[in-house]
Amino acid sequence: MRYPVEPGRPIVVKIGSSSLTTSGGVIDAEAIDRVTSQISWLRDAGHPAVLVSSGAVAAGLPALGIIDRPGDLPGLQAAAAVGQSKLIERYSQAFAKHGLVVGQVLLTRDVLAGREPHLHARAALDRLLSLGIVPIVNENDTVAVDELRFGDNDRLAAIVSHLVNAGLLIILTDTPGLYAHDPRLVAEPELLSAVRHTDEVLDGLDAGGSAGTFGSGGVATKVAAARMAAFSGIPTVVVGAIETNAVRHAVAGEDVGTWVGPRSTGLGARRLWIAFSLPSLGVLTVDEGAVAALVDGGRSLLAAGVVGVKGEFSRGDAVEIHDDAGRLIGKGLAGLAGSTLRDVLGRHTSVAGGAAVHRDDLIVLI
Repeated sequence: MRYPVEPGRPIVVKIGSSSLTTSGGVIDAEAIDRVTSQISWLRDAGHPAVLVSSGAVAAGLPALGIIDRPGDLPGLQAAAAVGQSKLIERYSQAFAKHGLVVGQVLLTRDVLAGREPHLHARAALDRLLSLGIVPIVNENDTVAVDELRFGDNDRLAAIVSHLVNAGLLIILTDTPGLYAHDPRLVAEPELLSAVRHTDEVLDGLDAGGSAGTFGSGGVATKVAAARMAAFSGIPTVVVGAIETNAVRHAVAGEDVGTWVGPRSTGLGARRLWIAFSLPSLGVLTVDEGAVAALVDGGRSLLAAGVVGVKGEFSRGDAVEIHDDAGRLIGKGLAGLAGSTLRDVLGRHTSVAGGAAVHRDDLIVLI
């Protein structure tokens, strides 16, 4: 299932706060050197590289005289505001040893939710890579509420992978890879070597997994990121950050960490933008017939198949589509406002005034 990355394809490497800090929450110089050395190797091997790095909050805590990660949002924002410049300074110094210049790129979900900003972000990253710069991407933690609460840098790395048409997403973490069961609960858990993004074993992992002391992500966000990348046709390797040559082995297609295989064909840019960049403002629950029509028939979602509507949304807003068990079936742009759709549930399209979600604006995610 594994295969080496094509020559010249960009590589996106993501590393989290817990992999960058000591047990006391201080940025670990050895961890910085380890990841910068591997990025340098990528450049020498002909692969443009983007580093998606958490750690701004952790880097800011010592300067603020704080030992524990703040539990309130303003405290997190303050730590991030102080720590981001310190983190990028550490990276700048480390990359300079390899003759590389870095560029800081701070993104928020709002920036990526608009089509034009989405394209501008892509153009900026492409230009940095063409100039030989190593972009260091992070959520703008000072203003990005979702990131501070949910550790979205894993998913951000998947979006960045799509933006630069990466050949591989590498997620460096605290464990050797993904385990079939929680290693805190099972004495000898199975390390997953290679899986498909649709494999059921990932479903349980996607539902659980806690964050580290100084980070905000977990196993679930890594699985979600791998599945997002898969829909771009990009494989993911989740591997231990402590392994010195993890990146080299992953790029070569060797058996390291957990390989999550991609779809055979990636979605187009517009569909990926809808699926993973636009925030969902509502949920449509559909019946079994609608699920079959969407998954097997490639049909539009009609009001006749919708049995429930949650959220307040307008025509053109992004909505998720769930079956009656709560399973995510897909996502798309609403063809009808939520208030209108509630009034025409189960009704024929001629009465409803159009499709609930047209197939051209719908992405099936199973």
